[in-house]
This record gives sequence, structure tokens and C-alpha cells, in this order.
Amino acid sequence: MISKDFEKFNHNYPSVITVGTFDGIHLGHQQLIKKVIEVSKAEQSKSIVLTFDPHPRSVLENSKNISLLNTFQEKENILIPFGLDFLVKKKFTEEFSKMSSIDFVKNILIDKLNLKHLVIGHDHHFGRNRTANITQLMEYSKQYDFKVTQVDAFKLNGISVSSTKIRNLIKEGNIDEANRFLGYNMFLSGTVVAGKGRGKKMGFPTANILLEKLKIKPGNGVYLISSMYAGIKIYGMMNIGNNPTFDDKSPSIEVHFFDFDQKIYDENIHMQIITRIRNEIKFSGSDELSNQLIEDKKKCIEFISRNKKSP
Repeated sequence: MISKDFEKFNHNYPSVITVGTFDGIHLGHQQLIKKVIEVSKAEQSKSIVLTFDPHPRSVLENSKNISLLNTFQEKENILIPFGLDFLVKKKFTEEFSKMSSIDFVKNILIDKLNLKHLVIGHDHHFGRNRTANITQLMEYSKQYDFKVTQVDAFKLNGISVSSTKIRNLIKEGNIDEANRFLGYNMFLSGTVVAGKGRGKKMGFPTANILLEKLKIKPGNGVYLISSMYAGIKIYGMMNIGNNPTFDDKSPSIEVHFFDFDQKIYDENIHMQIITRIRNEIKFSGSDELSNQLIEDKKKCIEFISRNKKSP
């Protein structure tokens, strides 16, 4: 897969394209992308995902509270195994948002990306104020001679999968259900920064993580996580919360890696969140908290062992 900025993209091959923000690249998005690749192979065309950065809501709503499921780099990493030809990133601006639907189709999809077949989701809207839909697309397809395929909503256990549902599940701490909707384990990336050293005194040294801006944060609690370090998979447990036992006011993300003693200050680490262990609890003091951390680690080790044996 080749990732390109829209302004630098230039090719003359016929293209099968899908368009969207694709925050999360969840099972519904994956269904669309697989369809694009399937059609492109059948029609001997190039497969393209056209996506936008920054997230349109952060521009149109001037929202600083938006919670992204993926950064753009994470999107790239998720899409690599699919076998897509091109991931094209278009900078989303207020000016771009005012482009009419017909100009978007003509100037962006046809003239720039050489559209021959457009694959869209069941509720796709586009153009200024997102007023255009499948009806307008079918009209444009006749005018400019391209095909349109609309893909039905992806449902898991009868529930339509969407980025909004997944965000809500993550904020509630329901990682197991969020991971099912995503089709992979949710991940966090961040920089290791200095903490207060309490964990080390209790026998559980932690790496304090500063998340990337706008990245969604799971609800408070303790989670089993995994990460790769120097090519080796390591497990750990992550606490997200306000350290109520010590009456801290500022939220923190702390990770204790099992059987790991490397110094990783200022390093960027990437973690998969596997499952939730428990809610955040206020303990009477460090001794009670330390005993609970021992139990938390046991639960994590048991979960890892149990799932390694699963077929």
C-alpha cells in the first residue's frame, strides 16, 4: 500500500474508490475496503481509500473534545495488511467543506483520482453540508460514466457497527465489546513521561503515558495490555484514572509491564488493550492497593494463559 497526500497524488490508472473519515477502521469500514479491493481486481483497476485529516468535526465544530479512535498513522498501520493500492489523505478545511457535491465528484474523484467505480456505505452523504446522497451519485454516475456500488450496513449480532457506538463503549470501559466491533484490539500510543514513583515503592514500577492529542481514552479502570519492545511481545496492566487512594486530582495513565525492567523514558510506545480487569477503586492506603495489584496481576496472567490455550 502506498500512502500519499492528495495534492501530491498523480496517476492515470482507472480507480475503484471509497471515501470517508474511517475513524476506527472498524468491521463496517473493513467490509467497504474489502469490496473496493475485490472490485478493483475484477475490473483490473487500482484500489483507493480517500480519507480526510484532520477529522471533519474538529474543523466544522471547532471541537477540542473530539475523541479519535485512530490517528492517521494508526489508520495506515491497520490498512497495510488489506492489500490496498493507495491510501490518499485529503486535508480537510472549512473551504473544502463548502465544495458542492458535483464539484467534489468532478474535481476530486474524476479529474484527480480517475474514478471508474465508487463504493459507498449504506448511509453515505457528501458535498456541502453533506446534503448529497445515493440519489445524486446515481445521477452523476450517468453524467460522468462511472459505476456505483452501495454496501449494506455491517451488523454484528444484529447491531449495526459504527464509530459512534465504539467510542461510547470505550468511554464506558467496555473494551471487550468495542474490540469485537473494531475487529481488532483497540490500541493507544503515547510517550513515556516521569511519574511520582509510587508504583515502584509498592513493587509495581509503572510507565506513565502521555497520550497523543485528541486520542480517545478508555473509562477509568484497570486493563490488560500488550506491547512490542525490541521485537518482543510484552504484557502488562494499565491503570487509567485519578489515583483516588492518594486523592490525586489530575488524570493519569500508568502501565506496569510484567517481567520488564528497561528504562523507557521519552520513548513512544504502542499498546493493544486486550480486556478490562476491574473498575477504579479507592483503597485505604498503599498496602491495600498493593494487595489488589497482586490480585490484578494474577487475573491478567490467568487471562493470558487461558487465551494462549484457546484454539
